[in-house]
Amino acid sequence: MKKRIGLVYDLRNDYLALGYSESDVAEFDSEGTISALQETIESLGYETERIGNGWALCKALVAGRRWDMVFTIAEGLFGRSRESQVPALLELYQVPYTFSDPLVCAATLDKAIAKKLVASEGLPTPGFAVVRSPDDIANVGLSYPLFAKPLAEGTGKGIDQKSKIETPRQLDSICRSLLKKYKQPVIVEEYLSGREFTVGIVGSGQKARVIGTMEIEIAVDGEPAIYSYLNKEECETRIRYSALREPVKKQEVETLALRCYQVLECRDGGRVDIRCNGQGKPSFLEVNPLAGLHPSHSDLPMIATQEGMPYKDLINAILQSAFERAAQEKKTYGKSFSTV
Repeated sequence: MKKRIGLVYDLRNDYLALGYSESDVAEFDSEGTISALQETIESLGYETERIGNGWALCKALVAGRRWDMVFTIAEGLFGRSRESQVPALLELYQVPYTFSDPLVCAATLDKAIAKKLVASEGLPTPGFAVVRSPDDIANVGLSYPLFAKPLAEGTGKGIDQKSKIETPRQLDSICRSLLKKYKQPVIVEEYLSGREFTVGIVGSGQKARVIGTMEIEIAVDGEPAIYSYLNKEECETRIRYSALREPVKKQEVETLALRCYQVLECRDGGRVDIRCNGQGKPSFLEVNPLAGLHPSHSDLPMIATQEGMPYKDLINAILQSAFERAAQEKKTYGKSFSTV
């Protein structure tokens, strides 16, 4: 009998139909992503069921539906722990699922918490401060230039040409604007002027491995080197991607990325963003434990493709890691994931 995989996701069109804006749903997935994921999982020999978003998952679990594994890429909509909501529900019902657990999803979405954990292990990350209200702005004691963005967003939300800050006056203006628009704290970092990379990783714990690294360069003349929301959305024309092949730099960047991934206890797959300072020394920026999975538009599949790893193999590696974890947990702790 084929194993059954449930698919949990946030579809952009579902939320747009409810009246949310394009900015609200920037991190959510297109129909193309879900279709590609479903077709690929079925091609690996599994049965699939589209469950939908977190609310749909709640109804399904209460109704008694179960799966051998849930492949979840749901981001959630509200709060800094929104990426933890679906994993927490699945843990409550003891249903195995892909990717990181609720604790990791919450800690990594809050960029300051992730940086504190990485720094506690002696790993490099830019100096930073958290602005929770306008009163905090005057207490930001960092060296200019700075970079400001919402504390718990992804997909470049809240990042544009104004994000790089040169003066206290700019800092005050940008922080006030972000606080008002995104209704959450702002993280302010010391700006790194060097090269930027994103590193693809699959697996968990000591079995985690780097599959490749991609350099990100802005291809639009006259724009600062910022991987903004607009640049990500129009990446085909605004971004130049290339494989990192320089042996010394590659080892330096990938060693740091893998170590950060393991320190943060990410599972099954994800991406780690690394940027260098003016002297070329790499530092941790952030990690995405729920990396986008559009076959040709998302960074993790793009990294896999550049390294000769087909999309089917990438999805299979994620699933195999998840199934191995579930089997080990059942063996170690005696948990049964098939019943409540």
